[in-house]
Amino acid sequence: MKFYQQERVALFIDGANLYSAARSLGFEIDYRRLLDSFRKESHLVRAFYYTALVEDQEYSPLRPLIDWLDYNGFTMVTKPAKEYTDAMGRRKVKGNMDIELAIDVMEMAPHIDHVVLFSGDGDFRRLVEAVQRKGVRVSVVSSTRTQPPMVADELRRQADTFIELQDLMPKIMRDQAARDQSRTAGVHATLRSGGNERSNVAHSSPAQAMDDFDEIDTADPRKHLR
Repeated sequence: MKFYQQERVALFIDGANLYSAARSLGFEIDYRRLLDSFRKESHLVRAFYYTALVEDQEYSPLRPLIDWLDYNGFTMVTKPAKEYTDAMGRRKVKGNMDIELAIDVMEMAPHIDHVVLFSGDGDFRRLVEAVQRKGVRVSVVSSTRTQPPMVADELRRQADTFIELQDLMPKIMRDQAARDQSRTAGVHATLRSGGNERSNVAHSSPAQAMDDFDEIDTADPRKHLR
């Protein structure tokens, strides 16, 4: 990564896009390690995380992760996802967070030196160009090594720096041993509680939150992508 120690940096994470890219590369993100990594490289001002939620679900598989992030240094930006049925009769969920992310980037631009955008969405090219004109550097974190590539070519060209997500993997990936340990602990806790208090479990780590997140197939945030 190309950062200056005193450079004021803000992270803007498109949750669904990052999740999809990491899954395609075969690893899971440890959000504590992600924050620590950027804090070591720069003066981290803020870390925003964007995701949509299906509000009418009694229990959202995303909620444990969102709660953990909210208590551990991330600024959470959420909104209700919209459900609809496509022409084939399949249930779809749409939750685009582009506008929210763009507004926050523009509002933060006068207070930071460097935007780190975790998304490959080509719709952000114009946003990147706009903040660059304000003197802010922009790095885009995504992947060209997935099939198909997760980053739009026009966004990659516009960015000052492109950071390949797979190259960050040693610094931000979730340790498999820790995952296995937290999953075992979670099972034991569920058995002790009779399996009725899952939505009220307080997670002490992103690993425990991600275990809840991974257990249910409908948790896949890729369904929020347009």
